[in-house]
Parts: sequence; structure tokens; C-alpha cells
Amino acid sequence: MTVSAAMTSIFGEQLPKTSRVEYIGDVPIIEECPRDLKTLDGKPILLFGKWSYEDVAVRDPGLRRYICLKPVILPHTEGRYQKYRFGKARIPIVERLTNLLMRPGRNTGKKHKAYNIVKRAFEIIYYKTGKNPIQVLVDAIINTAPREEVTRIIMGGIAYAVSVDVSPQRRLDLSLRWITEGARQCSFNNPKPIEECLADEIIAAAANDPKSYAVRKREELERIAAASR
Repeated sequence: MTVSAAMTSIFGEQLPKTSRVEYIGDVPIIEECPRDLKTLDGKPILLFGKWSYEDVAVRDPGLRRYICLKPVILPHTEGRYQKYRFGKARIPIVERLTNLLMRPGRNTGKKHKAYNIVKRAFEIIYYKTGKNPIQVLVDAIINTAPREEVTRIIMGGIAYAVSVDVSPQRRLDLSLRWITEGARQCSFNNPKPIEECLADEIIAAAANDPKSYAVRKREELERIAAASR
């Protein structure tokens, strides 16, 4: 595996100046978010002042370009990428999880409340597993991202269900959606707080446990797609 940090384009596509390109054999894997940012005194930037980004690994080459692990203390970009096409690939992955916790219902727009839920959930993940919560979240996303889904095509007035490959961006979107849906459903009409439900959902998904709501949704979607080939 080789790493090149000086490339400006690949296959005719212009890359941001901070892009890193790793080669697995002859296949280029692009990572656009910078990983080597530090504070002014040379110390590493820690999420919530506790969790390091340095040793976090994305083992799925297809998702590496879209899981942004840019070191930030507070995951809040203030919507600066919302007008850019595919701009959400440049939003830190922890902030995307926080944003999805805000919808729907009573948490809509309450970013600070969602931020505190994620912060406490990460502390619970560390106490239960002893691992870096960022790495556990990345593993959960990889395990719950579907590779196949079903679409409908109409030919001659008859609708057919056909299995199709899922784009990396949609794989990431579905994974985050299912993880947050599982946490909300677990905490609804339940004395168990949502931060504990979110932590348990992420831990179960990282272990590929069928108890996880997101893992069950991925298996269901892939089973339907396999039957429609």
C-alpha cells in the first residue's frame, strides 16, 4: 500500500488540496478529509477533548472517501457545505450522526441536545468496550451499510423488482439512518435513556450482532435484493 499526498487530480477529477490517495495494488482510494491537523502547540486534536482520530481505520475501501475523519473538537460545521453537491462527504462523521438524531419529532432543530446525547453515548461506549468510540462507530457503519438494494423498473406496463448495487454515499446514508432509528425506537416509551440506547445500538452494530436494528435492516434489504437478481 502506498500513500500520495501531492496529487491534484486522478482520472481527470480535480481533488482538494488536502486529499490523500492510498493505493491498494493498482486501485486508488481517495480520502479528502485531512487527518494530520494539530493544535497550535503541536498536540493532536481530540473529539470532545477526549477521543483521538489518529488510529481510526476505515477498513472498507468503498466508504473511505465518504467517512470524514477530519479532527475536530466540536463537530459543528454550521451548514457550510449544504449548498455543495456531495458536500456532506466533507462533514465530520460524528456531526452527521448528531444531525440525524435531531429528526423527527421533539428533537427537531435541537442541536445542542443531540450533541450531548452523542457525547454521553461515546462515554458509555468507552466504559463498556474499552475501545475508541470513533473506531467503534466506524466499524458499526461498515457492518450496517448495505451493498445491494431493490429498485422498480416498468416494462410494457408491468413493474419488476430488480436488485442494484448501492452507491457508497447512499450506503453511508442508510447506515446512519438505521442506527439513529434503532436508538429512537429503543428509547420510545422506555425508561432507558436515549444515549444508552444509542451506545448499545452502535456496540451491537460494530459486533455485527443481529440484536442491532441496523444490522437486521441491512440483512432484510440484502435478502430481498438477492431474491430479485
